[in-house]
Amino acid sequence: MPYSVASRISVALDCIIFGFDGEALKLLLIKRNFEPEQGKWSLMGGFLDPNEGLDEAARRILNELTGLQNVYMEQLHTFGQVDRDPAERTVSVGYFALIDIQQHNAELARRSNASWLPLVAHPTLIFDHNNMVTMALQRLRHKAALYPIGFELLPETFTLPQLQKLYEAIYNAPLDRRNFSRKILSTNLLIRTGDKDEKSVTKKGLLYKLDKDKYREQQHAFQHFMTAPAIYESL
Repeated sequence: MPYSVASRISVALDCIIFGFDGEALKLLLIKRNFEPEQGKWSLMGGFLDPNEGLDEAARRILNELTGLQNVYMEQLHTFGQVDRDPAERTVSVGYFALIDIQQHNAELARRSNASWLPLVAHPTLIFDHNNMVTMALQRLRHKAALYPIGFELLPETFTLPQLQKLYEAIYNAPLDRRNFSRKILSTNLLIRTGDKDEKSVTKKGLLYKLDKDKYREQQHAFQHFMTAPAIYESL
């Protein structure tokens, strides 16, 4: 029996880009200026070029939006519902990325009509992008409890209270200060800089930086980096 001619199916990539502004977890989202769904919010995405691999395409799309390279990014899931895109049959490969908001190219983001919006109050997104964000957050929460990937969201120097705020933002739940500090310092991943946050009037304002050599060693091998809240709030 002869094979039928396959229908054309496009391969897209959608990037769930997380950032942290010191207070809240943010998403980098695009206000669409084209159809379909013009004027609505979406994840940053694009189509796979014939001569590039999936990871290569995801890095290209992220770089076009933020100007950054060599950031933490991992493949999340493949979304292939038949009717997920009303324009044409499209399979999307989702990636999530963690970036330092202070380092991204804000002008590039503006040119793409992109904005940082709070994760906990982000607008309804097009297609199945809300589902992608939910799945990415679940992955982030799982990985952040096992490995020290949260540091990817921080500036070069930070205080322990700022680090705690980050993890509270990830889990949308409070963490015990003493237990958190003790656990973090016991990892030996932090280097005390000797400087202090000028805005702080207490010793809690001591600035630390990440020991990058130890971080690279432990990034994918360190188990139970911290204890996630037993019950944390969903979005």
